[in-house]
Amino acid sequence: MAKVLVTGATGFIAGHVILQLLDAGHEVRGTARSASSAAKLNKTLSKYAGRPIAIELVAANLERDDGWAEAVAGMDFVQHVASPFPSGVPKDPDDLIRPATDGALRVLKASRAAGVKRVVMTSSMAAIAYGWGETRPAVLTEEHWSNPDNLKDNTAYTRSKTIAERAAWDYINGEGKGLELAVINPAAVLGPVMSGDLSASLELLTMPLSGKIPAVPRIGFGIVDVRDVAAAQVAAMTVPGAAGERFLVSQPFMWFSDVADVLRDAFPAYAKKLPKGTMPDFMLKIVAVFNPTLKQVIPELGRQRQTSNEKAKRVLGWQPHTAKEAIIDGAQSLIDAGVV
Repeated sequence: MAKVLVTGATGFIAGHVILQLLDAGHEVRGTARSASSAAKLNKTLSKYAGRPIAIELVAANLERDDGWAEAVAGMDFVQHVASPFPSGVPKDPDDLIRPATDGALRVLKASRAAGVKRVVMTSSMAAIAYGWGETRPAVLTEEHWSNPDNLKDNTAYTRSKTIAERAAWDYINGEGKGLELAVINPAAVLGPVMSGDLSASLELLTMPLSGKIPAVPRIGFGIVDVRDVAAAQVAAMTVPGAAGERFLVSQPFMWFSDVADVLRDAFPAYAKKLPKGTMPDFMLKIVAVFNPTLKQVIPELGRQRQTSNEKAKRVLGWQPHTAKEAIIDGAQSLIDAGVV
């Protein structure tokens, strides 16, 4: 049994990481902007797990130094899951880039000072698959890096993930030597929610199920189940060969039209709300003017970003759910939670 800190403990991915760590017998502490979130978090975790859960929360903010020394004190490992994920496009990209980068460095520096063995950082496929334009490789792997300077093939969010992860590796390979780092790079994260407090990635399900998209835009994503992201995070914490490595976790690329078809087959009661036909690219750009969430998918129009999950399977023993399972289980949990 180890003592593990999970940053951003109230988040979508973090909740599943916490439960899988507890199931493995580890002792867990979390961070959140306010320690007063503990009661709500533990109630949510307990309801989802079907048993009493009570973890300690320490107040720590990615944009401030206060709290991080206390949070990492006595910890063997750190799961750094916290990172800003906007519902819209910020006016200033630095509003995302700065807290993501500075926050990662705060966590790494505090972890090293406290004698933590290894940090597992949640990055994103965004740090691998963007900024390539039309020159991107047919299959992207962990050897590839996004180019954050190509603004036509990036959003503020995708740039923030690349810059923050680069900064983390630079620290580990420089003044942070001695601290181990492993990085998980998930694609679009779906799967079951624990409450109605939703991650922005779940808009891929809530928008079509709520009838907010009249037709299907020409966009698509690699999809990964949140339970499988958590499994990769936990495995990367202790598998010896994971230190110093990054791991793409995704199932094969799916067009949004394929996602809509899965929903239509699985939830016939929602068929009238689900989008029909194909939305012209110019129409999506017009709709995006009034819908901040859609602005972030403009770089996806007509583009396939295929990835390989071979390394995660080989090194971590990763055995994921199918994308279809992630879609159906995610949608069912949203229905059960009264979100759609």
